[in-house]
Amino acid sequence: MSLTAAALALLAGQSALSLTVELPRAESQDVAYSELVAGQDQAALAKLLAAREVRGEDPALLINLGAAYTRLGRVHEARKAYDAAIVSDERYDLETGSGKWIDSRYIARTAKRESLDAQRTLAML
Repeated sequence: MSLTAAALALLAGQSALSLTVELPRAESQDVAYSELVAGQDQAALAKLLAAREVRGEDPALLINLGAAYTRLGRVHEARKAYDAAIVSDERYDLETGSGKWIDSRYIARTAKRESLDAQRTLAML
């Protein structure tokens, strides 16, 4: 192998390593998960509304806000929160309660659909 070929191979290998960049971990934000799990929906709503003043369009916050509104029977407001999460400029994978990582827009669309289904079921009773 020529010296030039060896140098290119070495540089190619180094450039691949130098392109690997470790991104800083995203900060974990309080999105009233513990309140929702404990069934403290009013407390969750208060915490989420206060957090929205600071982090307005955070999908995780909006999805949990929709969940709190749904549980409190405020379906119209829940839909608005889910819609805001769907169209948010921020989009990322979220860890669900079961430990799975799922796209925030997919979660918001699914939650909105389930909220509407629950409303229809209650209307039939």
